[in-house]
Amino acid sequence: MHSCDECTFTHADWAMSALPDKIRSVAASIERELLTAIATPNGNDALRAHPLDDSWSALEYACHVRDVLEVQRERLLRALAEDEPVFEPMGRDERAVRDRYNEQDPPSVAAALAINADALASDLESLDEAGWQRAGVYSWPTVEQRSMVWVAQHTVHELVHHRRDIELVLGVAVA
Repeated sequence: MHSCDECTFTHADWAMSALPDKIRSVAASIERELLTAIATPNGNDALRAHPLDDSWSALEYACHVRDVLEVQRERLLRALAEDEPVFEPMGRDERAVRDRYNEQDPPSVAAALAINADALASDLESLDEAGWQRAGVYSWPTVEQRSMVWVAQHTVHELVHHRRDIELVLGVAVA
């Protein structure tokens, strides 16, 4: 059973049937965080600030979550089309630099995050039992074959964990 010491998320706590709605709801809460910050004085500065050592800005975390949702959907679609595909790492740190996460437009990031969450959640809702059990080789935390159940649970963990990161960074940035 995989669990996270930082955010206390445990994969096994989430049944298949709850995962699509959880993806949508956590993504919506991150979208609200971004839009609320934008509406406040100095909100854009707060979203781009790096007030904590060894962390991203709130905007960078939101971009990462947006991209995680897109990459996980691509992985799901590959697993449905291919037998045991090998999922390449998404290059999270390289992507943040290459795509200039901290220079992106927050309202556009919020909108794309919601769209990506709904697309992944809709695809997950369309799965039958065999679809949920389709698998691919995932490189994190160890190279291992992972079912789409695990991939969806891990995606929820990414959203929950990074929503917490966004809240922490914004809490310090606006204080």
